[in-house]
Amino acid sequence: MSTSTTEKFIPAKRYNTIAFALMVVGVIAAISLFVTTGGEGDHDNRARFWASLLQNSVYFLLVVNAAMFFMCATTLAWGGWQIAFTRVTEAIASCVPVIGVIALVILLALCFGDHHTIYHWTDAEHVAHDPVLQHKSGFLSKGFFATVTILTVVLWSFLGWKMRQMSLKTDEGDVVSTLEKRKKFVWNNTVMAALYIVVFALTVMSSVPWLWIMSIDAHWYSTMFSWYNFASTFVAGMSLIALYVVFLKNNGYLPLVNKEHLHDLGKFIFAFSIFWTYLWFAQFMLIWYANIPEETVYFKPRAEGIYSAIFWMMLIINFVAPILIFMSRDSKRNYTVVTIVSVLVIFGHWLDFFQMVFPAVSPNKVPMILFDMGIGLGFIGIIMFVTGKTLSKYSLTARNHPFVKEAVIHHT
Repeated sequence: MSTSTTEKFIPAKRYNTIAFALMVVGVIAAISLFVTTGGEGDHDNRARFWASLLQNSVYFLLVVNAAMFFMCATTLAWGGWQIAFTRVTEAIASCVPVIGVIALVILLALCFGDHHTIYHWTDAEHVAHDPVLQHKSGFLSKGFFATVTILTVVLWSFLGWKMRQMSLKTDEGDVVSTLEKRKKFVWNNTVMAALYIVVFALTVMSSVPWLWIMSIDAHWYSTMFSWYNFASTFVAGMSLIALYVVFLKNNGYLPLVNKEHLHDLGKFIFAFSIFWTYLWFAQFMLIWYANIPEETVYFKPRAEGIYSAIFWMMLIINFVAPILIFMSRDSKRNYTVVTIVSVLVIFGHWLDFFQMVFPAVSPNKVPMILFDMGIGLGFIGIIMFVTGKTLSKYSLTARNHPFVKEAVIHHT
C-alpha cells in the first residue's frame, strides 16, 4: 500500500459496516430502553431512559471535544511533534457538531420537559419549598442553563471548524509559500487556538460540568468537579487519538508517525491518568476526612452503597491499570499494549460518568447497564463514521505545515 503524504484514508467496507452496525445497536438499545422504562410509568421510570441518553451524549461530546483542546493546547505551545497525526485529531474533533446537536436536544428536553427527576431544580414548585435551590436559583435556572448550553455547543463547533479550516489551507501551499506567510499563518493559528482555550476554560473547566452533571445532585457541590471531568474526558480523548493512530499505522497510513510519537501519546495517557487520580483522591479524601453530611451525601451511595462495585472498579481501571501497564518505556511504544490500555481507559471513564449520573436518578436499584452500553456503542459508531468520512476527504499529512520538520525529526 502506498504511503505517499498526499494519500487519503479510504475506509474499508468492513470499517463502514462496523460503524453502521454500532449505530444500529445504539438505536435498538435506545428504543428498547424507551419501551421498557421511558414510554409509560412514573417520572422515575422515564428518568432512567433520559439519564442514559444524558450520560452517553455528554461523555462522548466531551471526549471528542478533548481532541480539539489537545490541538489548540499544542498550537499555543508551538509544538511540532503532533503535526504528524494532526489530521487524526482534526477528524475526531469534527464529531463535535454532530454529537453536540444530539446532546443539545437531550439537555434542552431535560431542562424544559416535564420530567424533573434528573434536574430537580427545573421544577418550580419543588424549588419554592427548597431553600438550598432557591439560593442557587440565579445559576440553576432554565434560562441560564439553555443559554450556556447553546453557546457552548455553537462556540465549540465554530472555533473547532475554524481551526480545522486553517490547517487544511496549508495543503494549498500558497498560504505558507514564503517566510512572511508562514509567520502570519502561525500567528493567526495561535490567536484562534487561544480563543478556543478561553472558551474551553469557561465551559469544560468551569460551568458546563456543574450544569450538565453536578446539578443532578443539586444540593451537593465541589469546586474540583469541573477539573475532575476535564481530566476524565481528556485522557479518554487522548486514548481515542491513540487508537486511531495505531489503526491507521497498521493499515499503512501516517508515514511520518513512528514509535516516538506513539510513545508521547502513551505518556499523555499515563500522566493524565495520574492527574485524574490526584483529583479523584483530593476530592474524595477531603470530603471523607471532614465527614460533613452535606458533602458525604454524594459519596455514600457510591463508595458504600449499591454502586460501590462500579465506583471502585472504575478506580482500578482508570488508575491502577494505566500506571502498572504504562510504567515501562517499551509498553508505551507497543501498538498492542497501547490499544488495550486505550480501550480500557475509554471504558473506565465511561463507567465514571455512569456512576456520576445514576446514583441520584436510581438510588434504590442499579440499572441494567447493558442498555447504557448499547447506547454508548451507538455513539462510538457515530464517531467512527464521522471521523472516517472526514479522514477520507483530505491528505492525512499536513505536508506544508510550518512545523512539519519538527514532526519528522521528533524523538523522545
